[in-house]
Amino acid sequence: MLAYAPQPRASRPVQGAAVRNPAIDALRGLAILCVVLLHVQIHIPQEQSLLGKVLPPALFNLVFRSGYYGVIIFFVISGFLITRAALERWGSLEAVPWKPFLRRRIARIYPCLALLVLILAGLHWAEVPGFVLDNTSLARAAASALALHLNWLEAQVGYLPAAWNVLWSLSIEEAFYLAFPLICMLALAAGRRALIVALLLFVGLGPFARAAFSANEIWADHAYLSGMDGIAIGCLAALYAACPARCARHGRRLLLAGTALFSLVFLLRKTTHMLGLTGLGLNVTLLEIGVACLLIGWSRPRRAPRPNAIAAALRWAGQNSYEIYLTHM
Repeated sequence: MLAYAPQPRASRPVQGAAVRNPAIDALRGLAILCVVLLHVQIHIPQEQSLLGKVLPPALFNLVFRSGYYGVIIFFVISGFLITRAALERWGSLEAVPWKPFLRRRIARIYPCLALLVLILAGLHWAEVPGFVLDNTSLARAAASALALHLNWLEAQVGYLPAAWNVLWSLSIEEAFYLAFPLICMLALAAGRRALIVALLLFVGLGPFARAAFSANEIWADHAYLSGMDGIAIGCLAALYAACPARCARHGRRLLLAGTALFSLVFLLRKTTHMLGLTGLGLNVTLLEIGVACLLIGWSRPRRAPRPNAIAAALRWAGQNSYEIYLTHM
């Protein structure tokens, strides 16, 4: 039976680090900057600062209230890069071995995460203001962070201290990657079309989750399905970009489409609200599709970027975004 077909033998892993894409690193840097500035605004309100007095309200909102969109951008980039790396390393998603894949994810995520939880536990025990858990126990918070359901815990008890709260997105992302090998096995058992359908199912459920859970503000934004659609869109983008001929043929048009969708949602927020997209949760979906189009367009061979201090700083932040995200609070 097809369902019991033996798994194809994985090709020998490619040695050496993959070539970094400077445009993707810069976009990741922009995303982490958005997250950091949102948290600055939450904890040190900037309305009376020099920037707050100088910037027009629309630009102020863009600078200091784009953190959620920054996380959404991270989700799409993560799905794209993880899928691309799997294709480069093992040749196809059908050949991805689940144990090595999960070992690599654990090695990447858990050392920094465990260290952070240990530090936060020490700050809680020392009763340092801003780090004391007052709506749940330390054991429950630590378990939720390490077992990837801190987003669910916050939906039940309310927001945890800021340095804990940032882990909600990690819960969504890594929960998806726990299932990623199973999705790859689906491709092996039922064919590539079944894989595409499974990923599209996540895409379809995303806006539904954001709208259906609107009674719980935290869960509406932090539910698993509310973020996994972005990761799935990133996976689909990487599968599309795996064909260089398609990227060469449609790259420019995808860049234009991606720029238009990104600008509509990220820059023209009143417009998306007036169109009813925000209430339906579709503003996030359009942003995810826009980012995916940009990632595909940037997959074409490109000239090395000209030296630029701002772009270089963004690329550095993008390359270290995980560590910045965990520690900036």
